[in-house]
Amino acid sequence: MSAAQQISARLRVSRPGFTLDVDLTLPGRGVSALFGPSGCGKTTCLRAIAGLARAQPGRVVVNGEVWQDDAQRIWRPTHQRALGYVFQEASLFEHLSVRGNIDYGRKRTPRERQHSVALDQAVDLLGIAHLMDRKPHALSGGERQRVAMARALATSPRALLMDEPLAALDGERKAEVLPYLERLHQALDIPVLYVSHAIDEVARLAAHMVLMQDGRVLASGRTEDMLVRLDLPLAHGDTAASVVEGTVLRHDAHDHITTVQFAGGQLLLASPTQRPGGAPVRLRIQARDVSLTLAEQVDTSILNILPATVVQVDTDSPGQCMVALDAGPTRLLARVTQRSAQALALAPGQRLYAQVKGVAIVN
Repeated sequence: MSAAQQISARLRVSRPGFTLDVDLTLPGRGVSALFGPSGCGKTTCLRAIAGLARAQPGRVVVNGEVWQDDAQRIWRPTHQRALGYVFQEASLFEHLSVRGNIDYGRKRTPRERQHSVALDQAVDLLGIAHLMDRKPHALSGGERQRVAMARALATSPRALLMDEPLAALDGERKAEVLPYLERLHQALDIPVLYVSHAIDEVARLAAHMVLMQDGRVLASGRTEDMLVRLDLPLAHGDTAASVVEGTVLRHDAHDHITTVQFAGGQLLLASPTQRPGGAPVRLRIQARDVSLTLAEQVDTSILNILPATVVQVDTDSPGQCMVALDAGPTRLLARVTQRSAQALALAPGQRLYAQVKGVAIVN
């Protein structure tokens, strides 16, 4: 990444009983997730980048624009930083219509900056054109959050900061908003910093992930790489999974099976929705849905059997092992019992077959 196309943030924020001390280098485009348990410093980090919490010392540079550099005595207050901020709660002005809420942000943006995100584009991407004359009390929780996102984009930001924007929504409302977030992130040419403690959101939305713990950065990198590192807690437990990027080859409308090409071969998955050939898809494969066999099986109900190589075997929990596998250049995880690992004599370099019992499309 060139310095002109990245976010760099060196931040230290001290409070009684807690210190945030991070040094970040993030892509200057696309979604980067700050992920970790509650209290690890995700929101404090986001607020420090926004200038809402004063980092001392601190340095924040967004795609070549310096927002803070204590060594050079540079400090831009929040209102001078070209950012949009979306909070957990929509916090709309109840006396204004949707149009009025969005205009509030746009009218307070310097004219020379009113160009990075077209307002009509944001309204269209978020699907709120039919809501423009409604007042906030007439909106659902998901609609309110989509309006809050449009208001943030109306300021023509150089970066969009989102602090757990789906945390206050129930499952149904969250499912309503997620597709709009995907459309938004794919269309925007600005970086998005997305705070979340929900791994399913991160796997679906983020290309880059920062794993935080106790005010520090535990690891940072591409999301698909971070999820399968056995030295990180993400790759352990019942929710461990790998994310696979692929392309739709074809869809069989008769039995609703979609064939996806990925770097390690092909995967077949049940899908009631027909996607056009060539469409990119992001898949999630749970470690608990991958079993291992030394010989390729026939006469089985499992559709996906991939040749793979064992990379690493690690203890996962009492009686359980986590196995890192390479299917071509694609890293997968398999969670098996210790007894099975011993019976198969699993060891790095061993060639075998990964039987994938379940594949989910996450985008």
